[in-house]
Amino acid sequence: RVMADGVRAGALGVSTSRTIQHRSRHGYEPGTFALDEELMAIADELAGVGRGLFQFVSDKTYAQAEWEWLEHLQSKGVNVTYTLAQDPGAPEAYLANMDANHAATLAGTPTAPQVPTRPTGLLYGLQSTLHPFRAHPSYREIADRPHAERLAAMRDPAFRARLLAEEPKTKDRFIWYLVNNFAQMYRLGDPADYEPPKEQGAAAVAEREGRTPQEVIYDWLLEADGTAMIFMPLGSYVDHDHEAIRAMIEHPGSIFGLSDGGAHCGLICDASMPTYMLTHWARDRKRGPQLPVELLVHKQTQATARVYGLHDRGVLAPGMLADINVIDHANLTLHKPHMIHDLPAGGRRLVQDADGYLATVKAGEIVVEHDEVTDARPGRTLKANDTGVTRI
Repeated sequence: RVMADGVRAGALGVSTSRTIQHRSRHGYEPGTFALDEELMAIADELAGVGRGLFQFVSDKTYAQAEWEWLEHLQSKGVNVTYTLAQDPGAPEAYLANMDANHAATLAGTPTAPQVPTRPTGLLYGLQSTLHPFRAHPSYREIADRPHAERLAAMRDPAFRARLLAEEPKTKDRFIWYLVNNFAQMYRLGDPADYEPPKEQGAAAVAEREGRTPQEVIYDWLLEADGTAMIFMPLGSYVDHDHEAIRAMIEHPGSIFGLSDGGAHCGLICDASMPTYMLTHWARDRKRGPQLPVELLVHKQTQATARVYGLHDRGVLAPGMLADINVIDHANLTLHKPHMIHDLPAGGRRLVQDADGYLATVKAGEIVVEHDEVTDARPGRTLKANDTGVTRI
């Protein structure tokens, strides 16, 4: 009932997490192991309100057990959106999943999978939260030193030999997987390459050069004065290309998601996905077909706005909000990620700069022009209602 009252008061909907990867220092989040009955009760309340979106992320969107309560939401006429990626454990499941969702949409219950425009993954580096040697005893001895001192230590041949003779010390099986899956680790490079072929993975390079994957990774980490990044895709890269992602983007009903801008900011920099969408898919892709810029822009703007009940934006037309990006597409450039320390207590975060956005217009006012933020602040709080949204 509290959730329903929130929607009546103006919330766009409700969201929850069903993934074991979302944990706090106190353990799993409440939604991870919530019973179906609780989720169905939320659906019933939303249906009673008559509006509101149900959004969730789950590790098992392909599992029958997860679909039972999802189908209950759909049977109640509750609009649904959820995170979808190609799962390495069930690499073809996303196709059937999307077809089922599209069928639900055609039957009158809009269901929109949120799909990535590039593989979801991690960026390892000496300045990142995690890298393959973070759990090695020798590295732990220098982990708290300034970057320059750690780099100097790792360039010492004696230190290198000692560290490479060690095994990572961790009881966390997921961390063990992350630091040992060398076949899925790639040099990111500059410009950043998020669609590298399998033969560029650390394991393949090591086999060709007669070295261990650990030796290859160690040397990669020291490049660019220790600021080089290693890309570790976790989802939607089973076949070492973007074809699964292309299928998800082209599927009717999908919208874009997974572009984390504030989560795991010492390890992920996916807020650049919208720019990557325009550079890689609409202009630069070489390892497969490109996609029309019109399709990409529509999914990023109007299609997403409609899923959330925001029918006053997403298209250039009289009466609509003038929310516009003016882009020099031919010269649009996405630079490699780099680490800055501007969070409280010197906390780190990855940023990825882009050139080519000439202006950003919000509600008819220029808020960014030639990469300079103006004094205009036209953004407003949105409150949902039975006829749409109100800007207050």
